[in-house]
Amino acid sequence: MRPDILLTNIGKIATVAGHSERPKIGEELREVSIIENGAIAIANGIIIGVGPAAEVLAQITQMPDLPPLEFPNMLAIPGFIDSHTHLAFGGARENDFAMKLQGKTYLEILEAGGGILNTLRSTRKASQGELCSNAFSYASDMLSMGTTTIEAKSGYGLDTENELKMLRAYDELRGKISADLISTFMGAHAIPPEFEGRTEDYVDQLINEMIPAVAESKLAEYCDVFCEKGVFSVEQSGHILRAAKMNGMKLKVHADEIVQLGGAELAAEVGAVSADHLLMASDDGLEAMVRAGTIATLLPATAFSLNADYANARKMIDMGLPVALATDFNPNCANESIFFTIALACYKMKMQPREALSAVTINAAHALDRGKTHGSIEVGKRADILVLDCPNPEYLTWRFGANLVNTVISKGQVIHTRLGP
Repeated sequence: MRPDILLTNIGKIATVAGHSERPKIGEELREVSIIENGAIAIANGIIIGVGPAAEVLAQITQMPDLPPLEFPNMLAIPGFIDSHTHLAFGGARENDFAMKLQGKTYLEILEAGGGILNTLRSTRKASQGELCSNAFSYASDMLSMGTTTIEAKSGYGLDTENELKMLRAYDELRGKISADLISTFMGAHAIPPEFEGRTEDYVDQLINEMIPAVAESKLAEYCDVFCEKGVFSVEQSGHILRAAKMNGMKLKVHADEIVQLGGAELAAEVGAVSADHLLMASDDGLEAMVRAGTIATLLPATAFSLNADYANARKMIDMGLPVALATDFNPNCANESIFFTIALACYKMKMQPREALSAVTINAAHALDRGKTHGSIEVGKRADILVLDCPNPEYLTWRFGANLVNTVISKGQVIHTRLGP
């Protein structure tokens, strides 16, 4: 074997191996397959060897031109996968936060010109280049904190022209960052003001104009819907998702975040890859997801930002539902850090550190239908690897305020490192 990059003398490697075909469930989430004093060999962006250092070195027929990179007393893990973000938008909402602290309600913030309608106005006003530039800044921060794959939704344009502009901004961004970027069309994020009181008319526009235009552009792999009381009903959400599926898109659902509406049941029924949020999901809905193989993507930073109750991760894990974690980065929850997300999952949702690690790597990969290529350190998979300044997975939650990244490798290239000369 002839690597072009060799990582060796690694204190521990948490490979999270063995679940490329299906996500982890139950006790499997705690199994992260630790290798002591390990090595990883990489060629052409792909992992070609992993194991104890002596075994990997014995297989090498020619050493790489670059000197081996050594990481004693450190932990190597798969690159973080953030499977739920709203990465591009115009403006910011720091003024909303100040109003929240003054006790203003969501409706009062809307009436004062804030909230999603403020973001809608700013996004429609912004150029594609401005949206790409904003998203580049956020994505770069994420990458420096170890996120090597990012799902990114539209949903702040809410008409054909501006939704396509957002998706084109993501397409432009894809050529500027080292992370993988996966685009999701979310025209069904809210009812735009010009359709106030005419939700059915907006659903018709989504189905007959926006979805076909997005499908023709090939700018989005997924379609997502905010299935929530006062936004899109279960019936309306179903019509939108089925239209997207007919047009070749995979499906995701914002489900049962605020009230128990039946979004989890719908996600299972339409064959969604994941249902996200699920703070208020019913047991029947969660059981339907288990049967359908739909992944539960939990977003604890959203509950944190809303000062709301957290999703019942322990119940979901115990019932055999595959659980992933994501940041839900958006104007109302500006969380770029998977480290913070892991800490919240452990402190507030009672997940164990190794469960959380599985949830932001291999299970998050499956939440984006990429389990066969991403999410674990195994021969044949893409070389997205983090080396952390910590001795074991449990340390991730103990140092909950820190960026523990020493080195980020994305697509087989070292793109961020704290290694000295």
